Amino acid sequence: METAAISIKESHLDPAQAIYDTRLPAGEPGLYEVNKGQTLRIIDLEGNQAADVVFFNRHDTDEHYSLTETMLHQGGIYLTTGSVLYSSDSRAMLTIVADTCGRHDTLGGACAAESNTVRYALGKKFMHNCRDNYLLCIQQSDSGLSKADLVPNINFFMNVPVSAEGQLKFDDGVSGAGKYVELRAEMDLWMLVSNCPQLNNPCNAYNPTPIRLLIWD
Repeated sequence: METAAISIKESHLDPAQAIYDTRLPAGEPGLYEVNKGQTLRIIDLEGNQAADVVFFNRHDTDEHYSLTETMLHQGGIYLTTGSVLYSSDSRAMLTIVADTCGRHDTLGGACAAESNTVRYALGKKFMHNCRDNYLLCIQQSDSGLSKADLVPNINFFMNVPVSAEGQLKFDDGVSGAGKYVELRAEMDLWMLVSNCPQLNNPCNAYNPTPIRLLIWD
């Protein structure tokens, strides 16, 4: 499968006019409502941070972001300006309308106690991880989401090259301080985020940092 070409495009939106503006601390989760037609910007404030994100149809959470549908529709494994994120029902969920990073991962998944153990060491099992972040966040919400709803996510700003043999490699990030990705919502959404706490690979330079989230009407 071909990889998408990097497509850099800056946004014309003014942060001062955003209706929502928040910082998500390093390593922490969040659950946010995004309405159809709104524009969401995710900013990598200090560079090399990985934002692990899953989207759900807010009115029917059985419909969720689909890795396979997204790759099949766009014919590539990375996301960039112009990429459309598709749902498990093969419907458009979001469109990337601006992107100053240029490439985002769809394959690496979210770190978990199990993957930390397999990839790194038995002693890493109990480290803070994205899957536990997701579980804690939805447990404390009124979204109706449960453990069974967790599906493969997008890793915004993360660099996961694929070798000629089809092997995944977790490399230094391609993002930098202030880089952002901007998406237009094509339906009413829940956005589940884990601002990755990973300390074992270079996805965030071994140093989790905050991200900033803005929404415009």
